[in-house]
Amino acid sequence: MELKTDLTLDAKGLACPMPIVKTKKTMKDIEAGQVLEIQATDKGSKADLEAWAKSAGHQYLGTIEEGDVLKHYVRKSSGEEEQEKKHPNVVNNENLDALRKNDDVLVLDVRESAEYGFEHIPEATSIPLGELEERADELDRTKNVYIVCRTGSRSDLAAQKLTEKGFENVYNVVPGMSDWNGETTKL
Repeated sequence: MELKTDLTLDAKGLACPMPIVKTKKTMKDIEAGQVLEIQATDKGSKADLEAWAKSAGHQYLGTIEEGDVLKHYVRKSSGEEEQEKKHPNVVNNENLDALRKNDDVLVLDVRESAEYGFEHIPEATSIPLGELEERADELDRTKNVYIVCRTGSRSDLAAQKLTEKGFENVYNVVPGMSDWNGETTKL
């Protein structure tokens, strides 16, 4: 079955956050109700685009895998353009580095497992954004949760998700691992 779309965006070969950055830009150029097909090869793009679409008020329709290519379908929201939600509690890398070894701190890395494996903060717990919904109960709700990703986009979405699930002390770390100068380790 061929799916009818209004526009196709080629984001193949791009890593996070570029598929979302290009999608945001393209969504501004299409009309409400139109469907955008985003072609990507980044495996993390499914969870990223689904979460972004929800936070931006657009309708995530689904993803079809064709070989190495993920075809994501997003319908632009109708009516008034909703303002993209941002998690209000943000800290920078330096603040996290100063706090990360405290007993009341939980560092949560929501990047894909391969990203985490090649370099991560030693104390960080790895739960990729796409698994956070079903694995949130593994986290200690009594701790201050500092969420890190590569640039602050996925961690922002993760912070919103945990807050919706009743976590009280949740912080998005910006800019995240793309500019982390603190201690790291590899698997």
